[in-house]
Amino acid sequence: MSEFERQVENLIAKGYPEAAGLKPAAFRRRVEPLREAAAVLPEAEPDPESGRVPFVIVIGRELVGPEASIDRVERRGKAAATTMLDADDFERFRPIEPVSVPGGPAYLVTEVSAGRDTLDVAPDDALATIDRQGRSPLTLDEGIALVTQFPEAVARNGGFSLPGSRRGDRRVTALWISKGQPKLGWCWAGNPHTWLGSASCTRRIGV
Repeated sequence: MSEFERQVENLIAKGYPEAAGLKPAAFRRRVEPLREAAAVLPEAEPDPESGRVPFVIVIGRELVGPEASIDRVERRGKAAATTMLDADDFERFRPIEPVSVPGGPAYLVTEVSAGRDTLDVAPDDALATIDRQGRSPLTLDEGIALVTQFPEAVARNGGFSLPGSRRGDRRVTALWISKGQPKLGWCWAGNPHTWLGSASCTRRIGV
């Protein structure tokens, strides 16, 4: 089974079609146009424990929003916790400038890194590093997509901020491990943490 097919099957198994109000076959048709783009990407084995994977399928908000997506995240038998965020937060955290997210039902993020090289660097400062590397910061939706497909990408003392999304204040969403459970919360944009990096990608490819 190809990595693209594995990710599609994982989304179906986690109930994304039902969340989108679609039958599995109809859901599959929404993401199928991305298969060709995934097939021509440079071949690389996912290495989630190091926080690096070649690509991730991101389901657009027109199909499934981040609040429903995070409910489908599970790592080592434990569901994700979201006690720091409410429905308003999920709606208001949106991509920052100059992050350009493709429209449509789904897209790919490529050469994804959970940002182990930016551990203990404040998200504001990590953005400058990400930009110098010619990369783009991951958004809230993309970070959820990453741990949906690769739960081990978030680890104890190896969480990551998602500085590609903001809601007009100093908060930045982040994913980390708390008591063995994946947790989606937020930290301040100017505060470094030894256990948080900042996640990024090289490209976004739309349908």
